[in-house]
Formats: sequence, structure tokens, C-alpha cells
Amino acid sequence: MLSATAPATSLSAAAAHTTTTFLLHTPPLRLFLRRPPNLISASLNPSPSPSPLVAKPQVYQPFRPPPSPLPSQYRSLDAAGKLDVLANRLGLWFEYAPLISSLIQEGFTPPTIEEITGIGGVQQNTLVVGAQVRESLVQTINDADPDLIAAFDTGGSELLYEIRLLNAEKRAAAARYIVENRLDGKGAQDLARAMKDFPRRRGDKGWESFNYDYPGDCLAFMHYRLSREYSNMSEARTAALEDALKVAVTEEARSLIVRDLEREGEGKDEAEEEIEAGVRVPVVRLKIGEVAEATTVVVLPVCNGEEGGKGVGEAPMEVRSEGEFGVVVAEEGWRRWVVLPGWEPIAGLGKGGVVVAFKDARALPWRVNRWYKEEAILVVADRSRKEVEAGDGFYLTGATGSDGELKVQRGSELMEMGLKESLGTVLLVVRPPKDMDDDQLSDEDWD
Repeated sequence: MLSATAPATSLSAAAAHTTTTFLLHTPPLRLFLRRPPNLISASLNPSPSPSPLVAKPQVYQPFRPPPSPLPSQYRSLDAAGKLDVLANRLGLWFEYAPLISSLIQEGFTPPTIEEITGIGGVQQNTLVVGAQVRESLVQTINDADPDLIAAFDTGGSELLYEIRLLNAEKRAAAARYIVENRLDGKGAQDLARAMKDFPRRRGDKGWESFNYDYPGDCLAFMHYRLSREYSNMSEARTAALEDALKVAVTEEARSLIVRDLEREGEGKDEAEEEIEAGVRVPVVRLKIGEVAEATTVVVLPVCNGEEGGKGVGEAPMEVRSEGEFGVVVAEEGWRRWVVLPGWEPIAGLGKGGVVVAFKDARALPWRVNRWYKEEAILVVADRSRKEVEAGDGFYLTGATGSDGELKVQRGSELMEMGLKESLGTVLLVVRPPKDMDDDQLSDEDWD
């Protein structure tokens, strides 16, 4: 304890000691000081570039609808305005046709549009599709032939609708042919079908003589193929050949048609010429959808090759159509039937037609073993022609002449065996449809 009488020096010393002691126990001042916040300047302190390994955040991009197919003069119209344009046909058909699709997107139905505008449902579809076909022609042809596009400006929807199934290149060729030959709706439909069907007919008789690059040749081949569905020396056959000659373009196609017309004029049956040159039974592959597209069809009873002559004998001899609907009626009940296109060898087949189904083609007199072990076949025979007349003909027989498992034999072989009668004359051999075409049998494949 300090005395009051202590000298001043002692007090000063004591005070200094006390102060010194206090300072020694006080925390450093730097711990209590706060640094001012650093000022960030974009110009002085640029942000570091992001690392290439760090994925950039995806920025939201709003949906941008495709450009409107509506012409500019119709884009601002409301539903009532669009209906008014359609009802009064304000504009060219290909201009207001997109309004139909626009109204349907807004919730209108085709019957409602028909009730308000008077445009039927079928016509609505024709207008919409026709406008789409016209737009594809505009993009394909560009400015090369503006007159061709302008030819469809009035009443062209029905014509353009018919060529909708063709690709862009063939559409342009078909449109040019329609304009140059002034085809109507039915003519445009036939042309489009002929051009669409032509590549699938590879292998048909005379196909190689026509050129796919010419729409006229495609149309001519359709008439030529139709002529072969009629019987020889008939008016319908001659008329079909004349129609084919009118539209054929290439010289090769015209020569083929002229030869057939000359043969018709001479009254010579084509079957007689085939007998003179050596009979060959046609072997055809049925194409997918060919029955549905055929102009005429033939309905025949079917029996299995294992059933022998008994199965062939029990099959109905006559099948006819009755009434306005062409109802098929058989003389007796039968379980198995087949519908085939009205190909020339069987188009005129009347009483006695029958089809024999074989598991494979080993029942036929092939010279070489190729595809016949892999696929089933149908053999069409005429039971009204049982006599073995031609050595080069082919006839349906049993393993021992008329009984046992069925097979096909050449007429010369049966003559050597002393057989004068068979189960029927073979008219046609049908192979099953496939997605890909393959080579047909050549003459040397026959035994």
C-alpha cells in the first residue's frame, strides 16, 4: 500500500509499474482492428474466365413455333373472319385452303366447317392436301416453269390431290403430263396409280420395254397389263392395247404394243404360238397387295398335294357369282379357297378350275435344285382339260398316274408311259409374296 507521504518519485515509479503491468496483460491492438472492405472494380479486377471443365448453365430458350402456313393477308383474322373467307371463297383455292387446318387446330370440326361454309368434308381434305402438293411443286420447280404452277391456280386441287402419293420428282413429272395432256380427275388418278405401281411390276411380261422416266410409258404399261387380263381376240383386249399405244412414248414400248395388236388382227391365239415355240407354264410371284389392286379376280378351291387324286376329284367343279353384289356360290361346300388376280392364263378359267397347294416345289419337274426346297407353291390346273395332248405341256397327276401324292409331269413323259389322261392341265404356278423381288425361272430351269 502506498503511503501518502511517499515521495513523488515513488508515486511515479509505482504508477509506471502499474501501467506497465496493465499493458503487458492487454491483448494486441491489431486483433481488435477491422480492415475496411475491399472495393471491387470491374475494370481493375476482371473476373477470371471459367474453367473449360465446368459446364455452362443452360439458358432457357422459349419455344418458337414454325412459321405460319397462312398467307400474310389471312394471319390477322380471327375465327369468324376465316370462316367468312371460306364461305365466300375470297381468294384462290390454295390461298384459303390453309384456313381449314387453322380452324381445326382452334377446335372446329369438319362437320361444323361444312355447316358454316358449305365446303364438304371430302372437299376440305382435297383442298388441304392439294395445297400441300402445290407447295411441294413450288419448292421443287422454283422459277423454272411458273406457267406449270399457274395452270393449277383455278380448279387444280382435285388434280393435285391425285398425285399426293408420288415423291417430289415424280410429282413434277406427273403435273407436267397432266397439264400438257389436259387430263381430268380420273385421268390424273390413273396416271398416279400407274407411276406408283410401275416399279413393283418388275418381272411382268413386257415390263422391260417401258421406261419409268416417262409418265406416258407408265400409263401405257398399265393399259398393256390390263389387256393381258382379257381373253385373246376380244374387243376389251384390243381396246386396252389401243389405249396403251396412244400414250406410249418410247419406241420400244410402241413396238411391243404394235406386235400384240397385229397378232390380234391376224386372229392368231397367243397360246397357239407358245405351243409352236414350246409350252412354258408361267411361274409368277404374287406381290403384296396385288389381289386388292387387281381389276378382276378369280376364286378357286384349294386342296393339298398329299390328298392325291381323291382331293382333286372332290373339289367343287364350278364356282360362279350371283346377284348384284357378285356373291360367290359353289355347287357344294368346301373348306379352303384362294383369291388370285385375274392373270391371263386363268382369267377365262371356267368350270373345272382347282388349286393344289404343295409344301415345296419338288413336285415340279425342275432341272436344277434352287429355291424350290425353301417355299410353298400353288399350282393352278384346269380339270376340264384332262387329255394329254402336247408333249411340251405340263399336267397334274398322281404318283402312279391318278392316285397317290400329286405332282406335275411333262406331257412327253406321260406319253411314253402310255397315259392319255391326267387330272388336269397345269395353267400357272404361283409363288408366295416377298418384300424383295428375285429372278424368275428361266427356260433352262425346266427339266
